[in-house]
Order: sequence, then structure tokens, then C-alpha cells
Amino acid sequence: MLAKRRQSVILAEIRRSGSVRVGELSTRFGVSDMTIRRDLSELARLGLVEKVHGGALQAGDAGSVEPGFEAKTEWEPEAKDEIAQLASGLVRPGTAIALSAGTTTHALARHLLRVQRLTVVTNSVRVADVFEEARRPGRTGPTVVLTGGVRTPSDALVGPMASLALHDLHVDQLFMGCHGLDPEAGLTTPNLAEAETNRALIACAGRVVVLADHSKWGMVSLSSYAPLSAVDTLITDAAMPPEVRELAAAAVGRLLVGGQPA
Repeated sequence: MLAKRRQSVILAEIRRSGSVRVGELSTRFGVSDMTIRRDLSELARLGLVEKVHGGALQAGDAGSVEPGFEAKTEWEPEAKDEIAQLASGLVRPGTAIALSAGTTTHALARHLLRVQRLTVVTNSVRVADVFEEARRPGRTGPTVVLTGGVRTPSDALVGPMASLALHDLHVDQLFMGCHGLDPEAGLTTPNLAEAETNRALIACAGRVVVLADHSKWGMVSLSSYAPLSAVDTLITDAAMPPEVRELAAAAVGRLLVGGQPA
């Protein structure tokens, strides 16, 4: 099993039971204690767990602290790219779409470079940079509308200025990332101002497509900004357990899984 996949399973177990022990994980995965300790060190570095003697606990602030963009980029990159590739197939040339801030929507932006005549509304500095950097002399890229606002650690533009910029806009589809999603709490973020801006993004969209890898399921952050029933399409990755897929499919309009045909 690849290290990232093993770490994902470990994180899911910590979220389920609250703690894990090195010896038990070593036996479960058939690897050395040192390998498990390295896995836990990596999860702790990302702020997802708290290392203790002999194991790890769920980080007490996992739902309330907003990691920086670079830290989030390192988590589940293959899954995010699978999700982004599948999501790009939902975008037709000549349409208007919105992309929220996030590392998965950032991956989607790169896949959208080949789609012609797009208008892209975004509150993400990173997403806007993808389209700007792709411009070449003589080549026409998408029309990009970047909201104003206060910049967050994840390079989102949020707050009243961002919400005001979105107020009179209408897009065909919104592609939205999230810090966590839960059957009861819905879509959540640790940033109150980002929650407000996300509501404004949802309000201007004809359809809402949420991009969330399996590690986001069951994570509840400080502020809820939409119930799962507001999600027209949820795109996740193949590592989401079958029983969780059933719960998710029942809560949203449509569930798609990266690596599988739409």
C-alpha cells in the first residue's frame, strides 16, 4: 500500500475512534513501527493529528484551524487530480462557471485550460493565476472575473467585498471545494468570512458541484454554509468506503467517483 493511501486509512481510523496505537497499526498494515511513526509524523505535520507516546490522537483543532494552501496541496494529490479530471468533463465550451478557492478546484483549473470560450468567476487567487500563467501571445484564454475581498491563509478572497461582487452574477455551474462535509452539518469551513462568500457563490449558480476527496467526509468545521441537499453533484475518489458512498449518494443529487466514467 502506498504511503499516502495508508495515511488516509490511518486518519479515517483516528476520526472514527479518536486514537490509534503504533503497534496495532503496524500489525494491521504489515509494516514496521518506524514506518507507522513516519506516517503519524506526516499527519501531525499537516495538522491533522496529535502525536502522543505510542500513537496519535485526533487534533483538537482539526475543524477550527485553516491550513495554508501549500500544506493542503500535499494531501491526497492523486485523488484530487482524479476528481478534477472527472469534473472537467462536466464543463461545456462557451459556458460561465464559478470555481471556489481550494486545492481541488485549483487542480480543476489546470484541466480546464483546454476548454474553449469559458467565463470563469472565482474568489481564488491561485485559480486566477492558473489561467493567467497559461496565456501566450496570440492565444485567447478564458475570461476571468476575480472577486475582491480579504485574503485567507488558503488564498481565498472572502468577506463583504467578495460577496458584493457575486451578488448580481449568474453562472451555469459552481465547482466548490470544502474543508469538510457531514450528513448533519453539511458543507463546512473553519473561516466564518469564507462561509459567507461560499453562500454567495452558491446563490449565483444554476448547479452546485462539490469536489471532495474521501478524507473530507465526517469532518465538521466551525461554520456550516450549505446542507448536502443543496449539492447537485458530489465528486469524490475511489478511496471513499462503499458504506459512505451510499450515505453520500442518498444525501446529494448525484454522486460521481474519480477514476470511473461519469
